[in-house]
Order: sequence, then structure tokens, then C-alpha cells
Amino acid sequence: MVAVTKTFTLREVRAAYELGLRHVGENYVDELCHKRDATRELDLHWHFLGSLQTNKIPRAVRCANVLSGVARTREIDVIANSSPGPSVDVQVDFTGRAERNGAAPQDVAALVAHARARSLLVRGLMVVAPRGEHETREAFRRTRDLADELGLVERSMGMSDDIEIACELGSTEVRVGRALFGARVPKGPLT
Repeated sequence: MVAVTKTFTLREVRAAYELGLRHVGENYVDELCHKRDATRELDLHWHFLGSLQTNKIPRAVRCANVLSGVARTREIDVIANSSPGPSVDVQVDFTGRAERNGAAPQDVAALVAHARARSLLVRGLMVVAPRGEHETREAFRRTRDLADELGLVERSMGMSDDIEIACELGSTEVRVGRALFGARVPKGPLT
């Protein structure tokens, strides 16, 4: 389980640690680096979750253990040029909507091959399910099958609203924020 602490404070990060969680996820590079630096004494494994801006990749590479959300060859190239660094998850998008991050399913194999050719450790695939139970099940099923076809171990599938479906369909990692910490708080001080 990745405890998603986006907009939460260091107090919640430390509370998650005290409860035994060791994987923490953030959606913003500045927040990721701040929290990682402030908790260096803890045995935490940091995940950057979501869309990567190429100008922020070098900093994300220094702060994250895993970059989940890689979706373009340009991102892979910048990550590879910033190595050694974190492992990566390629994000799959089943919606086809331009505003959603992720690669189309038919493009994933080429992205994984490109990342491997650039000597990146591709850990697995990540997906944010589309709305609707049928669509969610289909996205998780297809992600699982695609990961199997590509020989990838990790399937980062499932969040607070669809954990059960994700686990049923072969998720190896869920990303949970609201179900652990409650509703997101307005962005404020990170301390």
C-alpha cells in the first residue's frame, strides 16, 4: 500500500509510518522533496504519482524511489539522462481523454521497450481507473494482462474507491489517500 499524503502534513506522514506503512506517494515534486528531506530518519520509500513535467524530472529523480506515471518517450529520455535514479511505472490510460495522463494501451509496449533500452528499471504499470464499475474492471483486467505480457511484476491499480476490485483483479499495489487520512485539506504549510 502506498499512503498518498498529497496536501497532508508531515504529521500524517509520521502517523502512517508509526502504523507500519513504508511506501508514501506524492503528486507534486516540491511536496515530495520537502517531505522526503524532513523524514530522512524514517525508512520510507517515496513514490512520485502522476504526470511529470520534464523540467521537474531531474528533481523528482533525486527525491523519489519510484516514478509512477511515466507516459511519454521524452519523459523516459530525461529520466535516463538524470540517472542513476528511481525505478519507473508506465501509466496506462483507457479513457482516451487528452486531459488524462497515461499512454494508450497500444503504445505501452513500445514505451517499456524504450525505457529498458535506456537502462531504466521498469517496475510495472500504473493505472487510474475510469469511472464506472464495468470500465474499472475492464481497465484493471487489461492492465494486469498487459503487465503479464511484458513480464512486469508490479500492477499499481486501485485507489480509495476501487481497492476491492483492484485486489480481485490482480493489483500488487494500491494507492490510498482519502481512505487513510480523510478528505484532502486545502494546500497550506507542509509542516
